[in-house]
Amino acid sequence: METNKRVAITEYLDLDIESDQWICSSCGKELISSEENYKKGCLVYGKDPREVHNPLIKGEFNFAPDPEWVRIIEFYCPECGVQIETEYLPLGHPITHDIKLDIASLKDKLDQGEFVIINKKLEIR
Repeated sequence: METNKRVAITEYLDLDIESDQWICSSCGKELISSEENYKKGCLVYGKDPREVHNPLIKGEFNFAPDPEWVRIIEFYCPECGVQIETEYLPLGHPITHDIKLDIASLKDKLDQGEFVIINKKLEIR
């Protein structure tokens, strides 16, 4: 049974409680402070939605997203290149801040023994 201070937040994103860093779970690269949006620590690639969603029929209304209305943004680990996240955004919309944790409260609960981290999962004692 492995116990440490790293918690899996998503499939490829961990939170290191001790260093207060977002971590790539694939290679262990520290991305950015956990107080920041983890996406700021990633490589960013904008993709034309037609590359992913091919038109189903010919014509103006073809069931493919219009690249003048939406963009696909991909976020990658700058070390190993694993894709951490993808989002669809209207043009001009800022990158979303989709994960905000109360890390101070989490640390308190870990220090008080209410939670324990086992195999990168939080468990209640």
